Amino acid sequence: MRLPLFSRLLVVFVLVTGGAALAQRRQLQSFQGEEMTQEERDAARARPKYNINSYNRDVQIKEEPIPWKAIGLGVIAILVTAPFAWRAYKGTSKEIADANTFGVASSRVGEASEEEQS
Repeated sequence: MRLPLFSRLLVVFVLVTGGAALAQRRQLQSFQGEEMTQEERDAARARPKYNINSYNRDVQIKEEPIPWKAIGLGVIAILVTAPFAWRAYKGTSKEIADANTFGVASSRVGEASEEEQS
């Protein structure tokens, strides 16, 4: 069941006018009743509108403490794993040097092993 065009227009009109009525209610306060003297106007003009320098005084920068526990845990982990890593590095580099198939060193090792077999 479709609404006729007139009823759709009526709904749109009600929503628009209701929004406009709500917008008129939320007006800023009127300052027309308060009149400033010439001295007050001069003082207001002399004051800066945006005092940027005073903003810095009010803001306090939060400095987070240094995470000493996490740093200590990292140092301990490095100290515990360093000997195992060094041993693995030495073993791997020795295996690579022994298995080196390119270059002069490998041909000499191969020749020496052939002479020993014969």
